[in-house]
Amino acid sequence: MYRARSFMPGRRALIASTATVAVGSAYLLYRPAYAESNFSHLDKKRPGPLWSPPSRAQMLEHLKTSGTYIHRQAEGGPEPGAVLKKEEAESEGDDVFDLLIVGGGATGAGTALDAASRGLKVACVERDDFASGTSSKSTKLVHGGVRYLQKAIFELDYEQWKLVKEALKERRVFLETAPHLSHMLPILLPIYTWWQLPYYYAGCKLYDILAGKENMESAYWMGKGKAMEAFPMLKDEGLVGGVVYYDGQHNDSRMNISLVMTAASHGAIMANHVEVTQLHKRPDPARGGEERIYAASVKDRMTGEEWKVRCRGVINATGPFSDGVRKLDEPTTKEIVAPSAGVHITLPNYYGPKTMGLLDPATSDGRVIFFLPWQGNVIAGTTDSPTTVSQNPVPQEKEIQWILDEVRNYLSPDVKVRRGDVLSAWSGIRPLVMDPAAKNTQSLVRNHMINISKGGLLTIAGGKWTTYRAMAEETVDAAIKEYGLKPNGPSTTEHIKLVGGHAWSKTMYIKLIQQFGLETEVAKHLSESYGDRAWTVASMAATTGQSWPLHGVRFSPLYPYIEAEARYAVRAEYALTAVDFIARRTRLSFLNVQVTLEALPRVIDIMGEELGWDRTKKESEFDNAVEFLKSMGLPEQSTKLKLADVAKSHGNIGTLGLADSEDAKLYARAQFTPDEVSNLKKQFEDLDFDHDQHISKDDLIHAMTTMGYNASTEIADSVLREVDFGRKGFVDFQDYLDIAAGLKELQLESAFTHLAQLDTSRKLNHTKAQIGEHATDSSEQRDTRRKIPVERSGGGT
Repeated sequence: MYRARSFMPGRRALIASTATVAVGSAYLLYRPAYAESNFSHLDKKRPGPLWSPPSRAQMLEHLKTSGTYIHRQAEGGPEPGAVLKKEEAESEGDDVFDLLIVGGGATGAGTALDAASRGLKVACVERDDFASGTSSKSTKLVHGGVRYLQKAIFELDYEQWKLVKEALKERRVFLETAPHLSHMLPILLPIYTWWQLPYYYAGCKLYDILAGKENMESAYWMGKGKAMEAFPMLKDEGLVGGVVYYDGQHNDSRMNISLVMTAASHGAIMANHVEVTQLHKRPDPARGGEERIYAASVKDRMTGEEWKVRCRGVINATGPFSDGVRKLDEPTTKEIVAPSAGVHITLPNYYGPKTMGLLDPATSDGRVIFFLPWQGNVIAGTTDSPTTVSQNPVPQEKEIQWILDEVRNYLSPDVKVRRGDVLSAWSGIRPLVMDPAAKNTQSLVRNHMINISKGGLLTIAGGKWTTYRAMAEETVDAAIKEYGLKPNGPSTTEHIKLVGGHAWSKTMYIKLIQQFGLETEVAKHLSESYGDRAWTVASMAATTGQSWPLHGVRFSPLYPYIEAEARYAVRAEYALTAVDFIARRTRLSFLNVQVTLEALPRVIDIMGEELGWDRTKKESEFDNAVEFLKSMGLPEQSTKLKLADVAKSHGNIGTLGLADSEDAKLYARAQFTPDEVSNLKKQFEDLDFDHDQHISKDDLIHAMTTMGYNASTEIADSVLREVDFGRKGFVDFQDYLDIAAGLKELQLESAFTHLAQLDTSRKLNHTKAQIGEHATDSSEQRDTRRKIPVERSGGGT
């Protein structure tokens, strides 16, 4: 029976389930009434219809003048003004940045928004691109952590309990403040042992109870029939039923970009591709002459220009790269990051339903695996293994194969899980950290950690996407206390909708279709990626030259990304490289590496028009993008591709641009080439003697006779049964292809493949004179040859 193992014996699980319900019910009755946020007070302030974000050049001007031309306001965020003098002598009385935040991921951008919305003068710099690290390589879930709840119950761990409760509250805030980028997602736990049904159901109900008023929808259980109806790709053998619970899902890098734009709308200075290279200290009289950080040297990685930015405090929000910044402060400091790699793969959409995910809580080695619909495809992950810190970690093949093996465990045998179906694969680094201020500095922090060094560097590390806002609030509170800052008031980010969310509705895409003549799929994509900013994107869309759709030229017919998005990304979202666009402004590289390669020349042409790239720069952008795609699952052999070759072939580069046919076979999605399909069709027609589109016992008898074998109904019946898995009494062309696929992939030979001449070394010839060259022989040897070997007959004759 499928996955008969369990976490605990059945009796213990039933007792635990009863206790769980009892504890949960008590909590529901006696929980404090304080609690839940009132989302009716969500901030309705939104950027005006004529608002456009400051250009990157304007952002850099304010960075170069340390924010002295940014004006504080009595309420709300500061207002960046015109920079009158780009170079001025430093003065003690200058009103410089309150905070310089290093890192533009979820935590850094979220902290910038929190601080700016409190009226503080903030700058946020990112060495690469916004969301270029872990923040774009997550599992895409907005969740409380159903696994952590299980641990809290069985280990009686109150800290874990509090972490889950906080995450559940933040989950609701997340979905309210970014409604266009996040949504509820039902997740199925398939049950293959009867006692697990009440066990998991009780756990999911407690998850609901703990969420309180922040809960989404109630968990429920279903029998085998309903489970198969909801998730028809499941393996049905041994299935008892399933439990469905609800969590959230989002588009992580688009969420990060929305945070950046919202922070900018509140007066924060946000600059990507700007690296901190040095931290400057000086004696602080208020602290007895102690050396404290007062400035940082930064470098524009696009031009190489360097300058110094003065501030009252520096926040290190660089995730897995935290130790690098900490060593700029204290070169001998002990490292605190314990990096862990989490690999995910993207599969075609037929691997799962469009509106339901799946959680396998008991994989072969105890890890949990998610199987989720996302952006029209399916993502599966994640692994958890030690790694080293790098900007673009490459997923290991053994991790990809482990995920595929686990997927095979719970999918129907009808779904052939193949390496070629992996459309992309990526590895995200979890910034697991040790608290240097803790008694046991070797133990990992469960949630997140805030640490302040002697020199005044404030490091925020750990945590997860769901709790980014709470982490940011806590970080800014700590910074206000440490640096003596004077905000306009407490954090209000719990009630601030992100840019794009103010005027968005679930039916907004219909107006886009009616006004701009967009395809439905394109309109939905724009609505759910840009929110109410989709109007601006659609207004940039070029005409198609067709009767329908009128506007919106796609990069690929397989995905709804249109050319206007590249222009918008450059003009309004600080996209500076081709990788910025294919990985973070859109999700093309995460969805399909092959399509990304094919679209790259056009992406580079459009961005080149916007940014003034010459031919050399375009070729460099292509090479950099191909190098990046290696971290998205592109084989090493594909890095020989050049821009001119792909452009000349109009994107027809074959499987991932691989020149070697053997390499290409591994990554090919289709089982057969067009020529092979044509040859197989001819073989099928030749074997189908009566031309009724079925290969029956009579056809097999005719084939055996023609090839010189002793033929009988009994033998033909035995041969057919060996390959007629559906017991239909015949083999149709689809069955024939499956048999050929088994021979091609696994060398699964049988009497049928022998009669059909389905052999990689022998081609079925079209002339009957050559079918069975010994058909007219008359000898003892001939009679021996005509007997079908036992191993080819399946033991039936």
